[in-house]
This record gives sequence, structure tokens and C-alpha cells, in this order.
Amino acid sequence: MRWVVMWFLVLTGVAGAQTSEVFPDELRLTVTVEQSAEMPFQGEMILLTIHGAYRRHITLENLVQPDLEGFNWMQLGEDHWYETRESGRPVKNFRRRMALFPENAGELTIGAFTHELTLTDEGDDWFDHAITSEPVTITVRAAPATEGWWLPVRSLRVSDQWSNAPDQLQPGEGVLRVIRVEAVGASPEMLPPMPELTSPSAMIFPHPEKRLVELSPEGPIAYTFWRWTIQPTNTTSAIVEPIVFDYFNTQTRQSHEVNISAQRIAYTQSEIAPVATVPDSASLRPGGVMLGLCLGVGLAGVALLAGRRVSVVPQNAFFDPLRRQLRAGLRRDDPRQVRRAMAALMRRDGSGKAESALLSDLDAALFAPTPTHPDLRRLVRAFVTARRKRATTLPTETIG
Repeated sequence: MRWVVMWFLVLTGVAGAQTSEVFPDELRLTVTVEQSAEMPFQGEMILLTIHGAYRRHITLENLVQPDLEGFNWMQLGEDHWYETRESGRPVKNFRRRMALFPENAGELTIGAFTHELTLTDEGDDWFDHAITSEPVTITVRAAPATEGWWLPVRSLRVSDQWSNAPDQLQPGEGVLRVIRVEAVGASPEMLPPMPELTSPSAMIFPHPEKRLVELSPEGPIAYTFWRWTIQPTNTTSAIVEPIVFDYFNTQTRQSHEVNISAQRIAYTQSEIAPVATVPDSASLRPGGVMLGLCLGVGLAGVALLAGRRVSVVPQNAFFDPLRRQLRAGLRRDDPRQVRRAMAALMRRDGSGKAESALLSDLDAALFAPTPTHPDLRRLVRAFVTARRKRATTLPTETIG
């Protein structure tokens, strides 16, 4: 019975397939570009499949890829070998998946791939044979003009995590913030750089960013982690400015904006030591007022004799560029300019509880899920009044 099977295989050509002559239908190597309804942009991922179908026994193999000039590229995992049957005969299949990212616009050519194979002949001796694919040409559109970072991805996910509740910190405690960006169809270097996190009244310590990539048959998945340690610099609260960047969804062919909203950082109110209040002028005793005036005049005279200047009140608005900026924002009814001026004045001159509370009120109006336009005239008047009151309680500062 065994001899009958052997003679059948010989007659059908299967047993005699291992010859020194290689027929065209025995070895096939093709390169296929995953087609899309739209022409790809610069930087947009293009998926490539290299497929080999072999009806010969293969002893050794090595796939040689072209230079891929004009592309960045990534191999998506290891080569995959599997077996199928065609017309009842076994076929060995080879598959490699690659992601290409075109660097230039126009007509780009993906050169020929060559599969170097070692086959066997009738005497079971080895011999070398190479098979080559056909080149493939694709058309790439120029990336659209954008103000920010060009980021074409298939999908994007962003998470904002905190080591503990940012608005319930203990006195002197900081909080770690981690923003995780996950992009499907992008390499790690395509992700935007770590933004500069800013706040008018918080200390921010950035950590080195981390970038990772996970390979899948459907394309690379790039990750970046942005990390900061944040600590309020006053006894009330601080606002961390929002983070905004754009990306292009290659599936829907639409641009989107990622807006990570502003965040309030604060100490637990029950743990904050009470702040001394400034008494009203009506509650000051006449003797105390006169004593303060005499003491102030005396200190000024001593400083002048020593060639020094005494500053006990804020600078005159006419000579102070930050106060001019504050009033200009009020005239234009521009809440963001008013906020920038208020924050700059607080950084330069320090701030009290009242000024910080006013800045928090303005932030709540500007950075709420549904922003509102605040009453800038009332807010600026209260801010200037609070600064004047605080100036009357500050210790005398001498400037050499």
C-alpha cells in the first residue's frame, strides 16, 4: 500500500516538486498597500503587507527590503509563517507587516523587496534562489497648514491623573500630575513635545517625559507621559493653566482639538492657619494713626539721610507698565489681558488672600466648562483696593 501512495505522488508531481528547476507558479512575492478612500497626507501612516506563497521546501530565507527613501518606517512585529492549501496542495505562506510614514508629498515609490531563498533539488542538495516583488507607487498630499503640531493618527486617547486630590492638599504638600497620551497609527517621535505647564501662583517642577511604542498588526501605538510636581505658593489656591493641542483623525478625515481644562490646586481649608485681617480705617485709634504717620516720616527721613529710598505703597500707575496693562485690558473689556496683568502683578509684588481670591474668581469664570464674561470693572476695582490695603500693612522695605 505504501508503494502505491509513493507512485501516486510521483505521478501527480508532488514528490517530484523538489527539483533544480523553479517554475513561475511555485514562488510568488507580492507587496500590497492598504487602500484608503482618501489620498494620504505627509506623515500619515500607510500599512504595507509583504506576502510570499511558496510550493517548494525552503531551507533558509532572508527578506531584503529596499531603502524606502522618502519614508520613515516600522516593522510591525515578527515575520509570520503559516500553511494553507491550494488545489489540494500544501503552500507555505510568509507575511510581514510594515507601517510607512511618508516624509514628502508627491509621487513616492516603494522599491522592490527581494526574498533570498535556499531550496533543495532532486538529490536533496541545497541551492540559492531569489524572488523579487514589483515596485509600488503611491501619491501623497502635502500636510495641511497648521499653527501647532501636525499629528495625523487613527485614534487618540488622553488621560489626566493626579497622585491625590489636587484641591485637598495638606499644608506644604505637593501633588504629582501625569498626562498620558495614546495615539494609534503614530510613532513616538510624532507625538507633540511636552508642553510648558504654567500657573501664576504655584511652583511647578517638570519631570523628564517618557515615550513608548507598542507594535500591533494594525499599526504602532505610541505613548507619551508628561509629568509635573505642583505645589501652591500661597495659603489659598492656585490655578494651573489649560493645555491645548490639535490632531487629525485619519479615519474621519477631520481635525480635532484636545483641551485639558484648567485645574485648581489648593490646601484643605480646615488645615490652613487663620490669616490676620486688616482693620478698617474707622476702627483705628487716632493716636495709633498719628503714631504710624510720625514713625513713617521718621523712617523716611532716616533712609534719605542714608541715601536710600523707602517704598511703602505700590508704584504709580502712570510709571508702572503692569498697571498700565491692567487698565488697558479693562478699557478693552479683555478678561484674558486683565488676568495676565493681575497674575504678573501678584508674582512681582506678592499677594494676599483677597487678591488670590479675586484671581480664583476670574479663573472660575474663564475656565469653567461654560465660560462666562466677568464684571471686569468691579473685579479690577476690588483688586486695586486689596493691593492698597495690603500695602498699608507691609513692613517697610528699603532699597539701596
